[in-house]
Amino acid sequence: MQRLYDFLRRHPTWVDTFWAVFLLGLSGVSIASTSYVSGRHGTAAGALAASAVMCVAIALRRRWPEKMLVLAGATGLVQLVLDIEPVVADFAMLVIVYTVAAVGARWASRFALASGLSAATLAQIRWPQEHTSSAGLIALAIFQTVPFALAWVLGDSMRTRRAYFAQLEERAARLEKEREAQAKVAVAAERARIARELHDVVAHNVSVMVVQADGAAYVLDSAPDQAKKALETISSTGRQALAEMRRLLGVLRTGEHKEAGEYVPQPDVEQIDDLVEQCRTSGLPVDFKVEGTPRPLPSGVELTAYRIVQEALTNTRKHGGPNTGASVRLVYFDDGLGLLVEDDGKGAPHELYEEGGADGQGHGLIGMRERVGMVGGTLDAGPRPGGGFRISALLPLKPAH
Repeated sequence: MQRLYDFLRRHPTWVDTFWAVFLLGLSGVSIASTSYVSGRHGTAAGALAASAVMCVAIALRRRWPEKMLVLAGATGLVQLVLDIEPVVADFAMLVIVYTVAAVGARWASRFALASGLSAATLAQIRWPQEHTSSAGLIALAIFQTVPFALAWVLGDSMRTRRAYFAQLEERAARLEKEREAQAKVAVAAERARIARELHDVVAHNVSVMVVQADGAAYVLDSAPDQAKKALETISSTGRQALAEMRRLLGVLRTGEHKEAGEYVPQPDVEQIDDLVEQCRTSGLPVDFKVEGTPRPLPSGVELTAYRIVQEALTNTRKHGGPNTGASVRLVYFDDGLGLLVEDDGKGAPHELYEEGGADGQGHGLIGMRERVGMVGGTLDAGPRPGGGFRISALLPLKPAH
């Protein structure tokens, strides 16, 4: 049945043709059993011809609605002129009026309304009912006009409804495209920002390597142990710089360069304590705990951890509402660093956290995901049961290959 329904929807002309043939059959039966046989009004041949034309208009109404309206109207005028009484097929005019009002041009819709409202009156004038008073004829004309008016109103309502839904679909598609474009712009901007910060980290590490290399060369003969220690520092720092460079690959940075001398170390996990203290000073109670054994981490991991905590606490201040508290947990695992930032705010829902950002530019969670993705980690963010918001991240100590 579903396939049959789909087939009929794809071939509406076939459906209309079926009803046109059915209506033509009814008209033929009606003509054979009425006064056309005796020749009182018109001829049976003329009535059949008018019925056939009306049924053609029914069959092709959705393909050429305006032309079929003109054809049906012209057929009605021919019936008036040749004294061919209304036949069953004349009910096709109701369908034509509805179709044109729903999908036809505006001029055709107005013409259909005028034709429908005048059809019954003209028929009563041309073929008045015998033994009926003038008031009765007027009432009968009005009664016969109502179906045409209703057909036009229904068709025009369908036109308005379709236009409304088409406008909604267009608006939804436009908003979806705009949202995708904004997300792409936000991702590109965040990647450029991450690229700058990672570039700073690599530059800092290279600076450390240069200083250690100069020191090792200076004490190579007089203090071999110090030179060996300096070389070990150069080796570990170089590996760390290479890891940061691997993360930097794939990030396109265009048109943005820093002047020499501007490279400075970026925030690390040790500065999270200062960040938490700043939030407490600003009026946001924050419970901060460190679990596990703290140890040196790759610069990119430390920077990512700091930025996530900063972003999360900023979102809490902006969207958490009054009397909101937060908690920050840093967990050192053997192979990674875990972050858990929660608040008990009753303010904005999840969507606003998607839009808000610590930098005032929006797209806070987008930036977090980009940062975590750059170091090969995972991020989970969403509302807490009972209210509030939770951000959980796991940052591996070794970059993914």
